[in-house]
Amino acid sequence: MRSCQVHSLLRHSLPAPGSPPAVDSLLLTPKPLLPEVEDEDDDEDSEDALNEFDFLGSGENRAGQRAREGVAGPHSPGGVLVSPGGVPIPQGHPQLFPSAGSLGISSDVFIMDSISSSAVSLGDLADLTVTNDNELSCDLPEGRDALKKTWSPKFTLRSHYDAVRGLAFHPAEAALLTASEDGTLKLWNLQKPVAPKKNAALDVEPVYAFRGHRGPVLAIAMGCDSTLCCSAGMDARIRCWCLPDLDMDPYDGYDPGVLSGVLEGHRDAIWGLAFNPAGDRLASCSADGTVRIWDPRREDGACLSTYDAQSEHGVPTSVTFLATQPGHAVAAFQTGAAVLYDVEVARPVLVLEAQMGGGGSQINQVVSHPSQPLTITASDDHGIRFLDNRTGKVIHSMVAHLDAVTCLAVDPNGVFLMSGSHDCSLRLWHLAHKTCVQELTAHRKKHEEAVHAVAFHPSRALSASAGADALAKVFV
Repeated sequence: MRSCQVHSLLRHSLPAPGSPPAVDSLLLTPKPLLPEVEDEDDDEDSEDALNEFDFLGSGENRAGQRAREGVAGPHSPGGVLVSPGGVPIPQGHPQLFPSAGSLGISSDVFIMDSISSSAVSLGDLADLTVTNDNELSCDLPEGRDALKKTWSPKFTLRSHYDAVRGLAFHPAEAALLTASEDGTLKLWNLQKPVAPKKNAALDVEPVYAFRGHRGPVLAIAMGCDSTLCCSAGMDARIRCWCLPDLDMDPYDGYDPGVLSGVLEGHRDAIWGLAFNPAGDRLASCSADGTVRIWDPRREDGACLSTYDAQSEHGVPTSVTFLATQPGHAVAAFQTGAAVLYDVEVARPVLVLEAQMGGGGSQINQVVSHPSQPLTITASDDHGIRFLDNRTGKVIHSMVAHLDAVTCLAVDPNGVFLMSGSHDCSLRLWHLAHKTCVQELTAHRKKHEEAVHAVAFHPSRALSASAGADALAKVFV
């Protein structure tokens, strides 16, 4: 019936022989069916909503695409174009990417963003980076393919409910410990990933959760063997843990026997922990203004020595042992000072000139080079500084990020330095060349904070980062 009606309509609409075609007959040409506008908008809205729940890096790629198109993104208010480093670019700027900065980085040196798999120029960071006239007086190791080393995201660790503040790799196995503001530590076996999701890094489930702190956990340190790790936080106590079997069932009940001891003595939050190379001494720094040395295996948990420099240097923020002088530790302070401390005699040996000209901003972390008498600091003023432990002088300094530099880690071979910042990026630096060879956008901002910790595995090709977004990420 329907086909007969169609033929009838066509027959009446056809022109008579020899007569010009009617205008209406031209409108009968079949047209392709188009989707409704409402359905297309719904699809776009659904896609945008789903992208809001992508925490693995595609959000960063979309943000980069919006920045290139001049569309307002999370770091480009008002639709202003931004450089790959996140710096607004004024309209009509004669040269978007300077040919060379004060560090001697030319335009043909690139940072490789492993998430977007594209090469991006150093951009405005090249102008921010500064170098001193002093040259490093020690020889740093340099591998043949050192500048070719890059890291790619492998695992995303998602089990914490609040910011992840600390990281520590297992000394021998592919396992990672994380410390979080949710009051727990979690152990991750990186050799047991779960099925990957589409367009996402592999996920790993924790094999064990350590509970015992009354408040956020702010620091974690792993000894030289796999039998002991220590954590500390807002409750002013250091807890010593025995690691369970990495192959244990993650759904087994909590074992209180993993807690081997509690070290008490601090009167306020503990910011940092560090083991000496032998693993028989533990250093801690606290908001109570003291740096304390402990023997974590001592049954009575008594403090071995206390260094109180609050009246002179302020509150300590970070502490580390020197790899080349195990009997010495370096403590960093909110005033920007760094002090070399003799652990055995419990007194300061040398005040390092952390910032030339006196004064300065807070040092967030201090690390020691594994084979050279070199101390490296990360500061709120966006800078990284290299200090000579023999003279106390600054031998190199550079503006390394677009926001406060919060954390540092030196690889076990002493070739690379990784830094993290509240600008949401990780940067890999070649120590001998003083250049940035890779940038990774790893974490999202939360309450104006982003990256809290970075770490290298002591014996495997693994690195990791921790952020305010409650995620830890592992790179290979």
